[in-house]
Amino acid sequence: MLTLIQNGEVYAPEYLGKKDILLVGDKIGFIEDHIELPDSFVDIKVVDALGKYVVPGFIDSHVHIMGGGGEGSFRTRTPEIQLSQATLAGITTLVGVIGTDGTTRTMASLIAKAKGLEEEGITCYTQTGSYQVPLKTLTGKIEDDIILVDRIIGVGEVAIADHRSSQPTVNELAKIASAARIGGMLSGKAGIVNVHVGDSYDHLKLLEEIVETTDIPIKQFYPTHINRNAHLFEAGIQFALRGGYVDFTTSTIPQFLEDGEVKCSQALKRMLDAGVPVEQITYTSDGQASLPDFDGDGELIGLQIGQVSSLYREVKDAVLEEGIPLETAIKVITSNPAKILKLKEKGLVEIEKDADLVLLDKNSLDVSSVFARGKLMVEDGKAIVKGTFE
Repeated sequence: MLTLIQNGEVYAPEYLGKKDILLVGDKIGFIEDHIELPDSFVDIKVVDALGKYVVPGFIDSHVHIMGGGGEGSFRTRTPEIQLSQATLAGITTLVGVIGTDGTTRTMASLIAKAKGLEEEGITCYTQTGSYQVPLKTLTGKIEDDIILVDRIIGVGEVAIADHRSSQPTVNELAKIASAARIGGMLSGKAGIVNVHVGDSYDHLKLLEEIVETTDIPIKQFYPTHINRNAHLFEAGIQFALRGGYVDFTTSTIPQFLEDGEVKCSQALKRMLDAGVPVEQITYTSDGQASLPDFDGDGELIGLQIGQVSSLYREVKDAVLEEGIPLETAIKVITSNPAKILKLKEKGLVEIEKDADLVLLDKNSLDVSSVFARGKLMVEDGKAIVKGTFE
């Protein structure tokens, strides 16, 4: 199948100007100033992108794709994600994680859900494990999971600095990071350790001690929720200035922001102003996770669900409210996660990369159309392809 996207202004994420893009099957075949269709050519779909920006498909690398464990008992288990929730938000690649509940949410189920989303039209990977240490993997070994299972690209989310974590030691987490690193090296995958960081004033000290006392590099870790409070955010700046990656969580509720959570669009501006290279920063949604609110005694007092639609909304706010250029802001959900997670076919508008593209309205910056692996999933803001049970 051939699709020609004409007259759009391309951010690859670097600004390329007005270009025509020919999609050949599930790949980007050609990018030219103008592509002229010959007479009596084979059937080809032509999309006029005049008045649109063309950007890479969005990558959300921390999503509870099969739902999260309810932290207010069984009735609060959150539902699994549906295809159009992702595509309407411009997301063409997901990375699934388990989270708090490593008992009733299993690796086998996570991989099955990932494969289901792939069959429905988008790309989906997973991490192995959950909050708890020792990790509950699919095969029994971290290295085997990463090396032998195509969908598994690393470890996570392992919890630290949180009353819900299993309180891992430096030695335990270092061994996890080492196993993930070896698994990644032998399979050509990232083998990175996605780390959930809680509200504790321990912050990132566990990761810092591993880096200081072992040969494991700081970029072996991918800590998330760095914007959850002001004191962790400041620690995150220092971690990033030492060369580490930092990830901000876009799903939130007004109460969290009132209690000191740093809004992602503002967090990006502050990190950049502090001298952190944008390439070390990403956004993820924590979609379908439970968003629990605990009192001072650790008792649950409220619960909502993370939304993948928040991912791009914070990028848009970074551009419109914080004055960050689109080509910079869009990196945190395209080229940056692609590079960090070694998703070599993703994150760029480039010849021979996967044909994952989002068309944005130039005036509003709203998502207009979405292509996933060359297939039109969203057109004029409406999902034209839906999941099996939608």
